[in-house]
Amino acid sequence: MKKFNIRKVFDGLTAVSSSSSSASPQPSNRENDIIQETLQSEHFQLCKTVRHGFPYQPSAMAFDPVQKILVIGTQSGALRLFGRAGLECYCQHEGNSAVIQLQFLINEGALVSALSDDSIHLWNLRQKIPAILHSLKFNRERITFCHLPFQSKWLYIGTERGNIHIVNVESFTLSGYVIMWNKAIELSSKNHPGPVVHISDNPMDEGKLLIGFECGIVVLWDLRSKKADYRYSYDEAIHSVAWHHEGKQFVCSHSDGTLTTWNVRSPAKPAQIITPHGKQPRDGRKPDPCKPILKVEYKTAKAGEPFMVLSGGLSYDTVGRRACLTVMHGKSTAVLEMDYPIVDFLTLCETPYPNDYQEPYAVVVLLEKDLVVVDLAQTGYPSFENPYPLSIHESPVTCCEYFADCPAELIPALYSVGSRQKRQGYSKKEWPISGGNWGQGAQSYPEIIITGHADGSVKFWDASALMLQVLYKLKTAKVFEKVTAKEEKPSPDVVDEDPFAIHSLSWCPESRVLCLAAVSAHVIVYRFSKHEVTTETVQLLEVRMQCELNDVDSLEGGGEQASAVSTPGASSSPQGSTPQPHPSSSSTSSSEGLRDNVPCLKVRSSPLKQSPGYQVELVIQLLWVSGEPPQQISSLAVNSAYGLVVLGNGNGVAVVDYLQKTLLLNVTTAEMHGLPDPHQRQPRSPRKGRHPSGVGLCDGNDGGATSEDRCKSPTSAKMSRIFSMAADQKHDDARDGSFIHSRSSSMGSIDREAREVISSLHFFETLSRKNELVPVPSLWLGTSLGTVLAISLLVPSASELRLQQAVAVSFCGSVVRLKGGILRMAVMDSTGSLVPPACESWYDPNAPEEERERTRSRRPTSPSSSQENQDCQYAVVCSEKQAKVVALPSQNCIYDHNITETSFVLRADVVIMSAGICVACFCANGHIMTLSLPSLRPLLDVNYLPLTDMRIARTFCFSNLGQALYLTSPMEIQRLTYSQETCDNLQEMLGELFTPVETPEAPNRGFFKGLFGGGAQSLDREDLFGELAAGRASRSLAQHIPGPGSMEGMKGAASGVVGELARARIALDERGQKLGELEERTAAMMASADAFSRHAHDVMLKYKDKKWYQL
Repeated sequence: MKKFNIRKVFDGLTAVSSSSSSASPQPSNRENDIIQETLQSEHFQLCKTVRHGFPYQPSAMAFDPVQKILVIGTQSGALRLFGRAGLECYCQHEGNSAVIQLQFLINEGALVSALSDDSIHLWNLRQKIPAILHSLKFNRERITFCHLPFQSKWLYIGTERGNIHIVNVESFTLSGYVIMWNKAIELSSKNHPGPVVHISDNPMDEGKLLIGFECGIVVLWDLRSKKADYRYSYDEAIHSVAWHHEGKQFVCSHSDGTLTTWNVRSPAKPAQIITPHGKQPRDGRKPDPCKPILKVEYKTAKAGEPFMVLSGGLSYDTVGRRACLTVMHGKSTAVLEMDYPIVDFLTLCETPYPNDYQEPYAVVVLLEKDLVVVDLAQTGYPSFENPYPLSIHESPVTCCEYFADCPAELIPALYSVGSRQKRQGYSKKEWPISGGNWGQGAQSYPEIIITGHADGSVKFWDASALMLQVLYKLKTAKVFEKVTAKEEKPSPDVVDEDPFAIHSLSWCPESRVLCLAAVSAHVIVYRFSKHEVTTETVQLLEVRMQCELNDVDSLEGGGEQASAVSTPGASSSPQGSTPQPHPSSSSTSSSEGLRDNVPCLKVRSSPLKQSPGYQVELVIQLLWVSGEPPQQISSLAVNSAYGLVVLGNGNGVAVVDYLQKTLLLNVTTAEMHGLPDPHQRQPRSPRKGRHPSGVGLCDGNDGGATSEDRCKSPTSAKMSRIFSMAADQKHDDARDGSFIHSRSSSMGSIDREAREVISSLHFFETLSRKNELVPVPSLWLGTSLGTVLAISLLVPSASELRLQQAVAVSFCGSVVRLKGGILRMAVMDSTGSLVPPACESWYDPNAPEEERERTRSRRPTSPSSSQENQDCQYAVVCSEKQAKVVALPSQNCIYDHNITETSFVLRADVVIMSAGICVACFCANGHIMTLSLPSLRPLLDVNYLPLTDMRIARTFCFSNLGQALYLTSPMEIQRLTYSQETCDNLQEMLGELFTPVETPEAPNRGFFKGLFGGGAQSLDREDLFGELAAGRASRSLAQHIPGPGSMEGMKGAASGVVGELARARIALDERGQKLGELEERTAAMMASADAFSRHAHDVMLKYKDKKWYQL
């Protein structure tokens, strides 16, 4: 007996009021009584978890030398914090303004960020999700540079006008102490010096502030006397300044590629001028100018020569040379070439104190698309091996899939073969960015992310416990011949991107069979092996898919097995039995020179050495047909238990036996609708148009009664076209300007002319016919016009007969029809559990025969049998517009739900949660929804992310246990969860960036330095910048904005007994603060009353002895 739940009542009322869910009027709803739904709306909550990858468009960087954490800011206002390997954090400023500078409050668990909108923010890093404590928005001046001295609470801010303001970082209030540009330069220049490009205090005297202006003037300002001690002038613009730790010298980098070294007490001329990359003329003239040196750092070591590290400064004649980092150590100069332009760099030192020997040990170089850390302590300056997943964008991501709760042995197997692919020559030291602590993750199940890339590579990632680590990389391009400059390259009419780009993939985790489809209309089947093999000849199967039925060729070289089951017009010629000539020799041309029977790429003819890991089993290539390029593959599926791979596009569907290397079926969509026997052929009118791109679909506008008479599906071809055009009109109304009109067929869409595309393919063991009593292996096909078709498969049961007998194929007709293209299909049993497709346990195909037979076994789905007139299975079908649940074998629709009327579904999956199964959908209007099964009751509907980029539509995917991801930028993967359980445990799973660490001791001044005053001189900045000494700044200069993370962050971070104590302390502080304010007000009132009393007494004394007429 079900428990009464008031939430279910509200859910039902919501469903009725919205009229979005309706049960079809079937004679009985016994399914609802049989299947107990366990998922409720309280099981779902949507939130972001972590972001992986390299920060997109980086702009600034900072490092805490005590906590050993790194932060990178981006042009979109994002912050990415990195600690030890596997510890990352992402946070975002409001407004998406670019980050121009970052400053850590060293070892304080706080960070100051300056943005291009002239605002500065104070971040609290002592909580797992950083939050803004305070913000300050400048109204009248533009921020150009910030400087926060070590162990100081006063932040110097330089502006575009040349002024310097001072901010108290504790209260985020402006001091009345201001250094005006005209007082700083006085009469040293007649013109405005330009923006402030540098601020730093003398390492040995905190009361001396060095100010660099863009025009080339540097001023040493005395904070106590409020005047300039020295002014240094150079003809070229300044980009950066660096101090020697003794405070007697500093170095400036200039726009002409020179470095000037100045003695503090000799402002007349530089002590030294060098051009690191300039050619020195023999006649003593000035060297030729070079590119600007954008940054220089000057670091000293006690045991050796100082290091001078700089970026830029190359000669102008080095055209096309990559960006370089120059390391000058003593008399040696090393130039380190980088793969991308340098954004910023930082030298990591042993001490945080600027007045001590720095002892540099590494340089962190932030590039536009990479992060490199150089080891300064080893000869040759090798780089450290980066432990972060920053190589996602190594080649642009074209597709991705997410698999949660994988077999436990998968990750170790992939790691073992992937570890052999690692590069050599890295530094032997540990990664220097090692701060923070990992979270105590509650998720224990393995998770794997697979990404396909534009260069044909495929990467496997370990995504367990909110981390990401690359496991294995597969390169598909080596299967094909290299295209040289002299040879003919793939036609731009066929593909508009890299010819090896991965378009879609299908993977069986249990058997480790991988199937990849690329934009050049080829499919590669891979199998996993731990042994290295050399393949003499790559197995190739060429398939001729076309729309016309009158222009067909006879079967070529397929053998008896292929000809017995293949459709005429399909070329089946495995290289194992009948070697296929290469396309260069087998291409045929008509009198007009049209390409025919030619694949887009040429498979390599030389032996292929295949390392342990994924190895090629079969290559399937679609051929050109009468000058028409093969259409892009829109859907793909593989089944290891049957040994079959199926691919579909706008022409039709092809079923391939990858064990026997034969083509079983090659039919058009029209044939599937109208012909129960695939071998029957009827003529059709020839094609009229040519569609050059692989994305285009074949012409379906072949009029006449013949086509309509052949169509035996529930809706005729003509009505299908009308319906799809109406659906397209709705799509157009729902799309915004940024959305591309013709979406790719992988999303199950249809183009304007309503050509039917195979949009979804799934293998099941189910009841595909109405009279079936026992589930049989089946292939279900979904089309872009909303039709679901079924094909029955007869697979030899005995393994020894599997390679001898052919798989029989028979059509079962249409099962159900929905609005919009079909996206996902699944089957449930009578208990409401998901019926997984049959699969085979993994075995090593290259292992010895006895070991292979011992490990090889098939995992059946063990479906329940059906009694006559009784349904025992339920098919779940989801399209771009609606979802339906169909009872099998009766094929009665028992539930249907209109998911959206004004938009369309981009991705839909039937997922397994910890408490049941549901349908998860992502719509183009940004809504993420979940529906219960089988009743299709809405459980979650959140307006999360509107579709602004096709990248999101191409990469968004759901996984089991409430996980999902998408590519939020070309370089970053955003993971999210829609599980309430995961959201509840998220705080425990996230790592901690801040850990209590003692600040290193200050350097010892020594007896004589302390006696004669030669050591560092401290400064009480409070006496100079405090309100009592300097007064208050103008209110119109900047506006203080309290951050949302101040008190709320403390309250949210507190938990348990410590949290209660913290909350009590906060309450006491608040009460004490209120009492203090009350006391101040009382004192003010008493002082006011006292003043009034004195004033009244004075008035009384004044008029005491005067007569009335004297008043």
